[in-house]
Amino acid sequence: MTISDILSTDRILVGADASSKKRVLEVLSELLTTPDGPVSALTVFKALCERERKGNTGLGEGVAIPHGRLPEVHEAVAAFVKLAEPVDFDAPDGRGVDLVIGLLVPEDYTQEHVEILAGLAESLSSTEVREALRRTTSPARARELLCHGSVPV
Repeated sequence: MTISDILSTDRILVGADASSKKRVLEVLSELLTTPDGPVSALTVFKALCERERKGNTGLGEGVAIPHGRLPEVHEAVAAFVKLAEPVDFDAPDGRGVDLVIGLLVPEDYTQEHVEILAGLAESLSSTEVREALRRTTSPARARELLCHGSVPV
């Protein structure tokens, strides 16, 4: 399973205004759900908050990957938010976070969950990709960067 399998352009928001970690998690929860989906945005929000209580998901370099597992979810889904201004995510480097990928997986995805998280972290490990994401105003371009890591020369 690749990022391109679980991240669609309609689940990407660039330039989002969110002034706190809580608000970022609310925005992600809305992006990760659909009105006719198996789980509500509130349920997703609670799962993301519970995961944050166990340990923050801020990785450093302005990146966070909040994630959760729910029994009602039947397939992995991701969402991406580029914030207009960084927010505190308790990242190990003390920097604010402005690039956030949310992940929601079925409860029985144990190994898959770890593999997807590793792939997401790898996609954001490149300084060039992070900086290109910070410059883009296009959800389609953000998806291209996250899925393929392509940065023009």
